[in-house]
Amino acid sequence: MKKIFLLFTTACLIIITTTSCREKKTTGEKIEDAIEETGDAIEDGAEEVKDAVEDATDDN
Repeated sequence: MKKIFLLFTTACLIIITTTSCREKKTTGEKIEDAIEETGDAIEDGAEEVKDAVEDATDDN
């Protein structure tokens, strides 16, 4: 009976410590992250267009 109780207690402690360490973001932080990702995607797209235009003009 002692072993089962100790095993159960240990398992509960492990579950509590691993789930309580999660970082929770606020809505504002999520919006900021989305804006930054969108800005990065726009910059990447602009660079790809620039490269494509340069390649097209180099071919002519």
